[in-house]
Amino acid sequence: MQSHGRFPKIGVLLSGLVLLGGCHDAPVPGSAMGAPPLLEPARVARGAEVFRQSCATCHGDRAQGAINWTKAGPDGKYPPPPLDGSAHAWHHPFAQLKQTIQDGTLKLGGSMPPWKGKLSEADTEAVILWFQSTWPEPIYAAWIDIDQRSRAGGK
Repeated sequence: MQSHGRFPKIGVLLSGLVLLGGCHDAPVPGSAMGAPPLLEPARVARGAEVFRQSCATCHGDRAQGAINWTKAGPDGKYPPPPLDGSAHAWHHPFAQLKQTIQDGTLKLGGSMPPWKGKLSEADTEAVILWFQSTWPEPIYAAWIDIDQRSRAGGK
């Protein structure tokens, strides 16, 4: 399996988060407080396969997004963005990422079809875990903060 982003260092990051978790009441990934699943190697590998089969046609084989993804096409819609941490996906909490995949963006004026009924919940989560595994450590750490605040009811 190809190594991506900060995935080989995830143990160090999660160890630090667990230690920090003892300092306050914020949930850490994989805690019983409803945090997103850990970047477990088997789940990440499954996510890579599902992404390759279902998402790479539009989002690129490395989640790099479409060429010129920042420019609207003739129909006014933007091409699929990167999911590799270089665009906006990391600004969204886990629940919103999951909902976007399940519901698509057609009702919002986008081009992404809904994947509910096509991808299982486990496969949807695995896809998210895979593209998160490509994120640089500072991006992932910032995302954890965003996700935790969202779970706590804040923005």
